[in-house]
Amino acid sequence: MKALFEFLTKEFNPNAVPAYLGTERDRLIRRITGNPDPYAAKKRLSNEKALEMLPLAEKIIASSLTGEERFRKALLCSIVGNVMEFDIPLHSFEFDDLEKLIQQSERELAVDEIAKIFDLVKKSKNILYLTDNSGEIAFDKLFVRELKKHGANVIVVVKASPILNDATLEDAKFVGMDKVADAIITTGTDAVGLNLEESSAEFLKLYNSADLIIAKGMGYAETLTENKLTRPHALLLRTKCNTVAHFFGVPKEKNVAKILP
Repeated sequence: MKALFEFLTKEFNPNAVPAYLGTERDRLIRRITGNPDPYAAKKRLSNEKALEMLPLAEKIIASSLTGEERFRKALLCSIVGNVMEFDIPLHSFEFDDLEKLIQQSERELAVDEIAKIFDLVKKSKNILYLTDNSGEIAFDKLFVRELKKHGANVIVVVKASPILNDATLEDAKFVGMDKVADAIITTGTDAVGLNLEESSAEFLKLYNSADLIIAKGMGYAETLTENKLTRPHALLLRTKCNTVAHFFGVPKEKNVAKILP
């Protein structure tokens, strides 16, 4: 606690980026406790529970009559996966709620730019898919499968090492993402969201050359909105805190599919 307060005394200010504070806080906790992955058990459980829900999500997607409708439902299922988050004040979820959330995902869509995202996907040859959480990445697998049906080369990105409950290579392989994506790489860092200064040369090369970047979750929302973006980004997330909800002008606990910039 002493170390955390000392850190906040130095770094907390009106212009501080939450994702940066969260990254450094988590690094500090792991360093002091000696626990390299405090969320390991929750991540494993999230992956297992998400895989149990995949047949339902696949059934909903398969009921679509057109390719665009399949795309829409797969995207919405991937957003629902973003609900799996721990230790956010006033946000809670039960794994048993996933079925209900999948079924009402359309009704809870507060920002709907899915048609525009679909048009961008059809024009894209190379898509970079920035994943967020473990568990959620299982639903991302279904969406990546749909992206590839439209001719795109899809490279999936995870974190280089554990940070909060973000997905790593271990999580991607556990849910079978390696059997769907054209390749899986890491950002080169454990930072929450996108930290270009810490990212690897491999990631930066692909990031700067992709036709479309799909970014999942609030961590990417907190960091992408701080950067000057030169390429289209499709931001997909669940508003799990009031600050992010207010930024996008929607209520808390709603689904957002928005193009940046």
